[in-house]
Amino acid sequence: MEPVTPVELDLKKDEGLAIVWSDGVRSYYPIAHLRRLSPSADARELRKQMQSNPLTVLPAGKGGGGSGPLVATDAELVGNYAIRIGFSDGHRTGIYTWGYLREIDPEKLKDGPAPGDDAPAHNNPLGLGPER
Repeated sequence: MEPVTPVELDLKKDEGLAIVWSDGVRSYYPIAHLRRLSPSADARELRKQMQSNPLTVLPAGKGGGGSGPLVATDAELVGNYAIRIGFSDGHRTGIYTWGYLREIDPEKLKDGPAPGDDAPAHNNPLGLGPER
């Protein structure tokens, strides 16, 4: 069985990402949904902190445009397996694989944690072994 891939991508920077998949399914991801569920390591760690402590302080945005509404500023394909989306709050490290996008489809994902958020914390993110 071949993996499901997009046959059509339509990013409206101030609204969301529409995808038509090779199996005929249509998905729509609002910009805020994509940003909240970014697959980047820092976003995953922040979601874990927020689950354990609802009073977690959210980091400030790192780029211009942080005072206005959240929008996508750019997007680029990553090989033939993913898309990277930049956001107006300065976040641009999340690489959304096609499989991950299928998992976080708003029609399928209800109030549970994002896929992968139950992974262990990144105590050794570079894989260099114990501190020296």
